[in-house]
Amino acid sequence: MDAADATLLLRLAALNTAYGSTIDRDALEDWPDFFTENSFYRITTAANHARGLAAGVVYADSRDMLHDRVFALRRANIYERQAYRHVIGMPAILGHEADGSLRAEAPFLVVRTMRDGTMSLFAAGRYLDRLVEREGRLLFAAREVICDSPNFDTLLAIPL
Repeated sequence: MDAADATLLLRLAALNTAYGSTIDRDALEDWPDFFTENSFYRITTAANHARGLAAGVVYADSRDMLHDRVFALRRANIYERQAYRHVIGMPAILGHEADGSLRAEAPFLVVRTMRDGTMSLFAAGRYLDRLVEREGRLLFAAREVICDSPNFDTLLAIPL
């Protein structure tokens, strides 16, 4: 690995840390800022991803849709208060595309803590990303959250 790839790997790790921290701190209004305007975000299962199925448990094809999701979480949806704690592994660079974007992936675990203090492993899987650089900042052009388990809790409200 050369110095440029090492620097890029550190930038990816810092981006993932900031991403997880934003959700974990309940700063959801800032979450869409990690994405480009015409971004893609989907939460799906490993089996559905392997089959190439487009549907996801959560699906958004623009940053505006992500803002709408946060607005709905704050104003319209009713769900039990909970907190997440993301543990995101070291990212791997999968390749550079001809359009200048970068493909990467990173494993993740999300622990959920409920109001009563009950904790559980809520989700495990990997992020599969396409990133672009805008004004010196890496942004997600696409983030697929690929969960290992085919089972989703009905309380999947907060982004992963």
